Amino acid sequence: MSENASGKGKKIVLWVFSIVIMLSAFSYQKRTGPTYPYRGSYKIGDTEYYHKLIRSGDSQEDAVVELKAGEYAPSLFYKRFKTQDEFTQVLMEKKQENFVAFLPKQPAAGKLEYYLMMKAGDTKIRIPQNKEENIIIRFKDPVPEYILIPHILLMFFAMLVGMRAALGALFAPDSMRAFVWFSFVSMTIGGMILGPIVQKYAFGEYWTGFPWGGDWTDNKMLIMWVAWLAAISVVGLKAKSKELMSRIAVILAAIVMTAVYVIPHSIHGSELDYSKVDAGMDPAKAIKTGK
Repeated sequence: MSENASGKGKKIVLWVFSIVIMLSAFSYQKRTGPTYPYRGSYKIGDTEYYHKLIRSGDSQEDAVVELKAGEYAPSLFYKRFKTQDEFTQVLMEKKQENFVAFLPKQPAAGKLEYYLMMKAGDTKIRIPQNKEENIIIRFKDPVPEYILIPHILLMFFAMLVGMRAALGALFAPDSMRAFVWFSFVSMTIGGMILGPIVQKYAFGEYWTGFPWGGDWTDNKMLIMWVAWLAAISVVGLKAKSKELMSRIAVILAAIVMTAVYVIPHSIHGSELDYSKVDAGMDPAKAIKTGK
C-alpha cells in the first residue's frame, strides 16, 4: 500500500471514529435529562405495554399525554410542581390505539407533576410504579426553528469536528489545527451566540449561568468554550516545530467536551416559582435557575 493510500485510510478511520462518538453523544443526549420522555413499560396479564410519556411542553398549548393500553382506561393525576395543590384527576379517553389526556398549559418554566393510574381486574397499576415518584413536565415558550435548528446542528458539528481534532492530536497531529478552529468557531456561534438566543425565546433570559445564575446548561457551555479557547490559544494558526503542548491542549479540551456531553441536558435549569406567581408577581419575573 502506498504512503498516500495509507494516509487516506487513516483519515477515513479517524472520521469514522469521530462520527461514532458524535452519534453516541447525540443518542445519549436524546435519552437523558429531565425534559426527555419518561420511558418504561407495564404488564396487563401476559401483555407488556411500552410507554414514552411527555416531559416537555409548549406554553401556548395544553400538553398531550398518550399511553398505549388495552381495555382498561387509565386516569391522569396532576398538580403544579412544588406546591400544596391537590392532585386533579382526569380520565383518559380512548383515541385509536392510545389513551389520551391533556395537561393544562403553563407559563414559561412552569412545571407540573403527574402520574397515571389504572385498574386491571384486581390489580392497580401506577406509572411511575414508585408511589414517591411523579413525572415532571416543564413548559417553555416556542423557539423559532430558524434559530433552534442551526443551534443544534452547530453544537453537534462542534462535537464531531472537536473529536476529529482530538483523534488528530493523538494519531495525526499535522491535521488537527484546522479542526480545532472549526470546532471552536462552531461552538462559539452555536453555543455562545445562538444558545443564549434560544434561552431568551424559551425562558425570557439570554444567560442564566455564571455569574448571574446556576443554570447547568449555560455553565457547561461556558466551561467547554473556555477549554477550547485555551486550546486555540496554545495551538495558534501556524504549525510549530514541536506540537506536544498543542496536542495536550486539544486532548484536554476534548476531554472537557466529552464530560460536558455526558452530563444530561437541561438539569438545574429555569423553574417558575409558583409561590411568587400566587402572590401576584408576573410569571416572567418569577423564574429562578439552578433548581
